[in-house]
Amino acid sequence: MKEKMQSRKRKILIWILSLSLAVIVGGCAIYVGDYYHADEEAIAAFAIEGEIEQRTLEDGSIVFLPEKSEAGFIFYPGGKVEHTAYVPLMRALAARGVLCVLIEMPCRLAVLDIKAADGVQDAFPEVDRWYIGGHSLGGSMAASYAAKHETEFEGLILLASYSTADLSGSALTVLSIYGSEDGVMNQEKYESYKENLPADLSETVIEGGCHAYFGMYGAQKGDGTPRIEATDQIEQTVQTIVAQTILQPKEGK
Repeated sequence: MKEKMQSRKRKILIWILSLSLAVIVGGCAIYVGDYYHADEEAIAAFAIEGEIEQRTLEDGSIVFLPEKSEAGFIFYPGGKVEHTAYVPLMRALAARGVLCVLIEMPCRLAVLDIKAADGVQDAFPEVDRWYIGGHSLGGSMAASYAAKHETEFEGLILLASYSTADLSGSALTVLSIYGSEDGVMNQEKYESYKENLPADLSETVIEGGCHAYFGMYGAQKGDGTPRIEATDQIEQTVQTIVAQTILQPKEGK
């Protein structure tokens, strides 16, 4: 009788554990399956001058190759955003001489592969100046990577993002860009985490811009109402990046 009771308890415990695991796995599947898809129609309509060679790597990441590379840029996409949504931004930068590597993250979450930039620079030895950055969660994870690989980069570029890693004493050139109508980025955290960045941080606010318009994936939940088009925000972002970082290396680096 005692053995039957113990056997029954084990079966109940196993059933409870199995059910809990199923709920957790199901919840995770629903979470990662609910993401912002790239707006293929808008991306196809985005025009730039000249042709840019585009190459997809085995891991799904995409490389944008200009005829002559002034610098390289490794880009981490925003959380739960399809990485191809940032193709217009990457192509526009490549048209200005920046070799761009758009990373595809597992489950579209950069936090799951912070080290995704490993080996990228070695694959393009012709480029001698590299930057790393990203959008939103991607920017924060790129900052964490940069903190551990500071000597490998010229600078860090944050789009609607902030660094939780301490880079205050680094020699990196850091540029922060966000839209005035951003309703997603936590402004209080953004301001509080500024102490993690170098004192000569460059900061640009795009008037009328929002959180989602660094890419092309439609409206994002909680975001503000933009007063400009996504194409305008991308163009202003590119101009700022090129003028303040890519083509203006910091002295002594």
